[in-house]
Amino acid sequence: MDKQDINTEHSHGYGIYVLVWLGLLALTGLTVAVAGINIGGFTIVTALLIASVKAYLVLAIFMHLRSESKIFTVFALVAAFFLIISFILLFSDYSFQ
Repeated sequence: MDKQDINTEHSHGYGIYVLVWLGLLALTGLTVAVAGINIGGFTIVTALLIASVKAYLVLAIFMHLRSESKIFTVFALVAAFFLIISFILLFSDYSFQ
């Protein structure tokens, strides 16, 4: 594989970047809208789910994680696992106060 093949493999057209950017803006607006609605404990859960979708879009499209080798995906999954564990510990401690 020469250098030109590597560059074309990792590149997207500008259109996909603009669409993902618009999607991220829409999801940010949705997060702000959900924060203004009082739905109890589901407000935090909904905000975290929206943030997870946004993180996936950034990782997959802007950081090209989809086209990288599997070891990078493993690193990202391990980091996500420890982030989830941290959230579980944080919320379990917060809920018992």
